[in-house]
Amino acid sequence: DITPMEREQKEGEGESSKRAIHIGTMTSLDEILIHMPRLNKFTFSIVSQTVNKYIKIDLPSNDNIQSSFLDRGYNHVGSYADFNSTTNVARCHVYSLPYRFEIFINLNNFFTGGMFNKVRCVFMNDTSSFEHELFALVSQAFPYLEKLYVCNLQAQKNKQHSSTLIVFSHLVKLILSPAHVNYAEQFLFEENTRLPRLIELTIEYETLAIVTNNFTNDAARLNCVSSTYQSRYP
Repeated sequence: DITPMEREQKEGEGESSKRAIHIGTMTSLDEILIHMPRLNKFTFSIVSQTVNKYIKIDLPSNDNIQSSFLDRGYNHVGSYADFNSTTNVARCHVYSLPYRFEIFINLNNFFTGGMFNKVRCVFMNDTSSFEHELFALVSQAFPYLEKLYVCNLQAQKNKQHSSTLIVFSHLVKLILSPAHVNYAEQFLFEENTRLPRLIELTIEYETLAIVTNNFTNDAARLNCVSSTYQSRYP
């Protein structure tokens, strides 16, 4: 019988494989690729999460992850990994370069930058606060970003933002939920961030009311005056 992977390979033989997959080990990747012996190019974005709680295992470092792909002939690879000692959860994102997908997920504080011209949608989440510098890095790495999801309940540690003005030139949709009020201040105050094309804002009503001082704060209104918003309640 022809497996679904073999069938897909026959239909697109000679082309790169562009599927988002979620795997935990390189062995799993090998098990996938063994079904596609004639594949001549593998374009990937792999997100994995490991709960290291009940059975302790040696988690690979980011350098180990890079080396494991290099050893298999994937010379152009980007990755970042982190381990949360409180939750005992390790996360890793590894992807082929240049990045060919329109969505970039699980972006966190360990993201090191790069150039992702094809990406239109980014999901950010972490259990540590996002600071101004990370958002500046994101705006530079994703110059054509249209949708941004920010999920972070931790207050920013550095409220005195740098003089660097962040500009998301193509951002039309911003989702701040669930998110600390600091991130509303980060994006809605034009002194911090410029959003010239923002059309849709999703945010908790209470957060929006606080930041805009019940919609009377002109500094915050500048970035959302031409946008519609959807309120979310906790």
